[in-house]
Amino acid sequence: MSKLRILVLTSSTGAGHDARAEAFAEWCFELYRHQVDVQIEQMLEKSSWVARAGVNLYNWIQKKSPWMHKVFYAVVEGLSLLNSRTVTLGRRYYLDVLREYRPHLVLSVHDCLNRGYFQLARAVLGQDAVRTATYCGEFSGGWGYSVNWIEPSADRYFSRTETANDYAVKKGMPRERTRVRGRLMRPREHLEVLGEAERRRFLTQQLGLRSGLFTVFLATGGNGANNHFALLPALLRHADKVQVILICGRNREAYNALIHWRANHPELRCHIEGYTEVMHLLMQVSDCIVTRGGTTTCAQALFFRCPIIFNAFGGVMPQEELTWKFFREGAASPKIETTDEFAALIDTWMADRASYSAVRERFHALRHDDDPTVLIDELVQLANEAARSTDLIRHQWPPSPESAAEE
Repeated sequence: MSKLRILVLTSSTGAGHDARAEAFAEWCFELYRHQVDVQIEQMLEKSSWVARAGVNLYNWIQKKSPWMHKVFYAVVEGLSLLNSRTVTLGRRYYLDVLREYRPHLVLSVHDCLNRGYFQLARAVLGQDAVRTATYCGEFSGGWGYSVNWIEPSADRYFSRTETANDYAVKKGMPRERTRVRGRLMRPREHLEVLGEAERRRFLTQQLGLRSGLFTVFLATGGNGANNHFALLPALLRHADKVQVILICGRNREAYNALIHWRANHPELRCHIEGYTEVMHLLMQVSDCIVTRGGTTTCAQALFFRCPIIFNAFGGVMPQEELTWKFFREGAASPKIETTDEFAALIDTWMADRASYSAVRERFHALRHDDDPTVLIDELVQLANEAARSTDLIRHQWPPSPESAAEE
């Protein structure tokens, strides 16, 4: 049987888009093995030096001056005019990918890779030979929800929440083509859910921390932007009650400096990592996580019941504002903009654990379960529709579990 071919368009503006692209590819292999071929393209970076420069500038702003992103965001919104009907920047590279790979489905997980990209795919491959879909990871709507997400001609539009879905419809997506499908996380993150004894063992044996202490997780994105040194003094003064997990992303300088700091402050128990592949495990042994409003990290924190303290040092980027708004309105999650605010919050929680418990209960109430395979199956079915229309696949789809295993 011919393989279904799915092209995933992403870009490394932050880590969330790539994480969702990789999660989709892993789920396809988990469910369909070699019968579905997924090709992930860093389309902005690889197709145009102008777009590549924009990606680099975005990541620099996120790391150094988040407040500047309000101006950057307004400029990027202009792409809605530039790519209203076809691809302008990076057109040649995208055309080469389409003609060589000939996907049955083009799936975009990035706001700047919808408008124009879907129209050009149909023009090159044929109206019936390809389907198009968007997975938008935003939590809510408003300022920060890019108009570039909305391409009304898409065959499917998947939103993370009902709130975000309603906003997409308001901005022009036909409601009958929209779906709410929650998380898009890697299979291992759904499978590696620790029980109480496992959490204790991971905390003590793997991380070298103590069971029973209040565990604060200071997180960062893949590029390593962090405020760890500003936050540590507030935790240090509660060293008899608190311990801390710190990750540094790909920021080697921060990692080295933290190792030195830990050596000089033995009274505070610390576990330090650089870039980590076990965020989902670290969250499960933490009582709270301090993080910016990245959608992937916040979705993981909600799934693993780890209350969020939103890091707003240096301002809040427009996309982060959408995440913060969702958790503020749904769970009254705290936000910190200064070291004094963080210190006051930790002081309150340590003096009155009931105040922390109230935050945790509101946060847990916002959580809901969904089946991650439903989204994957729906996208694969879309690809199969295109394949059938060109008579590339005549067999019934999806295959039986037995035949998938044989592949």
